Amino acid sequence: MANDSSEKEQTTTMTKEELELIEQSKKYADSQGFKLNDNEKVTLGIIRGLLRNKKFKGDIYCPCRQVTGNKEEDKKIVCPCIYHKDEIKQDRHCKCNLFWKK
Repeated sequence: MANDSSEKEQTTTMTKEELELIEQSKKYADSQGFKLNDNEKVTLGIIRGLLRNKKFKGDIYCPCRQVTGNKEEDKKIVCPCIYHKDEIKQDRHCKCNLFWKK
């Protein structure tokens, strides 16, 4: 039983950088009439993917898209990517599931 609670703590402990990006993403979503994914575990996974891309690829590229190495092309997939609004209109959420229609 103790193992379950320590495992849960590990998955819900967030870094300052993760908390800041979540807050920034919430503000953006609110300003656009969207919301973040209600599943906090999924949201945190996406946020961690964005930050991993920042660390290893230089920017917060959407984790659901392929970075090409072409700076001009790759600007399109910096979160929030240029595709997210159309995806939300069509599917009620963006491809990576971070942003959802309210």
